[in-house]
Amino acid sequence: MALITVSGLTMEFGEQKLFEDMNFEIQPGDRVGLIGVNGSGKTTLLKILTGKFSPSGGILSIGKNVSIGYMEQHVCNNLSRSAYDEVLSVFEEVIEWEKRINALNALINITAQANKNLDSIVEKQSEIQDSFIEQGGLTYQSRTRAALLGLGFDDEKMKLPIHSLSGGQRAKIQLAKLLLCDANFLLLDEPTNHLDSESIEWLESFLMESSRSYIVISHDRYFLDRVTNRTFEIENRKMTRYKGNYTAYLPLKKEHMLSMQREYDNKMNEIHRLEGIIEQQRRWNREKNIRTAESKMKAIQRIEKDLEKPENAPSSIRFDLGIKNQSGNDVLEVNDLSLSFPGNTVFQNVNMDIKRGERIFILGPNGCGKTSLLKTLLGKYKADSGRIRFGEGVKTGYYDQIQSGMDSDKTIFDELSDSFPYMTNTEIRNTLARFLFKNDDVFKPLSSLSGGERARVLLTELMLGRANFLLLDEPTNHLDISSCEALEEALKGYEGTLLIVSHDRYLINALADKIFYLTPDGIEVYYGSYEDYLKKADPFRKKDVQKKKPAEEKQTDFKKKKEADAQRRRAKARLGRLEKEIEQQEKKLAELNELLSTPEVSSDYEKLMDTSEQISLTEAELEKMYEEWSQLSETAEN
Repeated sequence: MALITVSGLTMEFGEQKLFEDMNFEIQPGDRVGLIGVNGSGKTTLLKILTGKFSPSGGILSIGKNVSIGYMEQHVCNNLSRSAYDEVLSVFEEVIEWEKRINALNALINITAQANKNLDSIVEKQSEIQDSFIEQGGLTYQSRTRAALLGLGFDDEKMKLPIHSLSGGQRAKIQLAKLLLCDANFLLLDEPTNHLDSESIEWLESFLMESSRSYIVISHDRYFLDRVTNRTFEIENRKMTRYKGNYTAYLPLKKEHMLSMQREYDNKMNEIHRLEGIIEQQRRWNREKNIRTAESKMKAIQRIEKDLEKPENAPSSIRFDLGIKNQSGNDVLEVNDLSLSFPGNTVFQNVNMDIKRGERIFILGPNGCGKTSLLKTLLGKYKADSGRIRFGEGVKTGYYDQIQSGMDSDKTIFDELSDSFPYMTNTEIRNTLARFLFKNDDVFKPLSSLSGGERARVLLTELMLGRANFLLLDEPTNHLDISSCEALEEALKGYEGTLLIVSHDRYLINALADKIFYLTPDGIEVYYGSYEDYLKKADPFRKKDVQKKKPAEEKQTDFKKKKEADAQRRRAKARLGRLEKEIEQQEKKLAELNELLSTPEVSSDYEKLMDTSEQISLTEAELEKMYEEWSQLSETAEN
């Protein structure tokens, strides 16, 4: 029996139709990857399945015993509770059974001491014990700990209160709660966001071993290949279903499009043939000829009734990454590089020797310093020690995943015009059109852009810069799958040198000839693709974030103690200001969430998307503030 049945589902926001006449079933064992360009309605569909949104038309039928788990439903309400206790809260019923068992055990002891009859109490205890075991009572604590370990929480982090965790860590907690809840059908919307490679590997294993069905939205093509057996694509307001994972879907889609085009061409040829007969019969203009012409006209009408012209695929970005001048053979040499922030060594003993044309990816767990390493190489952070030497003729280009380098007061057009003053207005417009900014879109202020739109602006500037050494920090973040594929093709044709921080294993497999794994002690080098790296390295290894220093390195002299005291004072002063900023941002986030539920916004698709994007940007800013707060708190306390 189907878990979910959807028939003729249609969703409209005002005059804009998001999708129409959508039909599908989800059977037990189905693991569906839901794909489509940004704005095609993927998240909206999930919210319809949960009942958060009501469709404009069609029928949604959910099986009698189906319990749906959706990540957004699991919110951290008690911010003073520890991470472990928050995840443990999904087992409230099991915990209640456990309390009843303990109470009965105490009652049995009291009754036994009083030499009273225990039969009824023991029988009740046995019944509750069976229910407790049936609901996973013997393993719920170990499962909770295993889930948190898999998502990157060590035992110390599990004890931390929710309010001290970053936005990414809170997202991991919500994901852990979803995976451990008793729902038998899961809806996962970009579950790999905020996860490092090790956590993604754990999540894949969890889903592959699970018996539950699910729909997952993701732009991580490698992840989709591992965890899905069906692919649903929303394109041009229609849904098309394919058997198999993402890689299997690609040739099937191509074949489907060719088949539709052939069927359309054949029908059009038949219509043209019948029109020729009609024209001929009408020229002869006899009674028999007129009847024949009328008969052929009805045949044309029958064909046209079912005639459907294949729509073009949605527009995708089109660009290439050229270089202005070739660099020398030696591109970058790094010796014994180290960086630290107050109270925290970010990395040390980093050595690199990068040659022209190499395609290198930097991997490592979240927080190990990958982004900081790129910024140190570019001079945005000052290293504590070590040497950085760029080769002859090297011109660098940088893609910032935080998208912090743009002036929010400018328009898209002004951003390019100021950065590349030699370009004419027509050249700027033509260039932006290749990145899907057309007509009045080019005059949008940068402050109003979504994460995906800002990413496209950065890629435009990257292309126009024509640098021969690109340092890219998570370039596929915020991009939909079609844009990821366009970027991949552009990087394949790039003649310069690449140094990329990325969790996109599909991209790594397609491009990498070398992998740098950043550890607390420096860099480990692996040659080949991501698959080659997996064969040589343990992807589940756990690295200590802090390297223990020998006793002789302790800062005991007066001068260092004085500097440490000064750092603490500066940290405490900044903490006071930062806590006020956090309070303002949290108030802004609460107001935006409240605005999201008002009829004026929820019924207007554009306002809904705009408000949702503002919420995402505010949450991202809060996450940075929480991370800074955590670092400053540690400095102040130490």
